[in-house]
Amino acid sequence: MSKKVVNVAVGVIVKQGKYFVCKRSDEQHQGGLWEFPGGKVEVNESVEQALARELAEEIGIEVKGSEHLLTIEHDYGDKQVRLVVHTVEDFTGEAKGLEGQPSQWVDFEKLRTLDFPAANVDIIDALAVQK
Repeated sequence: MSKKVVNVAVGVIVKQGKYFVCKRSDEQHQGGLWEFPGGKVEVNESVEQALARELAEEIGIEVKGSEHLLTIEHDYGDKQVRLVVHTVEDFTGEAKGLEGQPSQWVDFEKLRTLDFPAANVDIIDALAVQK
């Protein structure tokens, strides 16, 4: 039996050479690890719509524009995910963890030292290529 694939819109928020990351709550899948904000793409919703909705709900920014960075398919064993990753440099508002989650702006060197879920490693690698 094949597992359901969870489609997730992920935003790599970039401002003045820094990246915005949040920490997953311990109760969540891959809890306690850092992540780029985003969330599930709902039925009849485009990746861009999901990204805008999730980033407004989670971190309080309004996405004005985003660019596709990469798509990652990852099997965690208990869950399969397809992460559609966009870089977001064009936004309004001040990014902060609206759901009480720890969050921070980090430069690329610090980004490389944080613990991310396995599926996120490819995002960091893709960002390294852009540097």
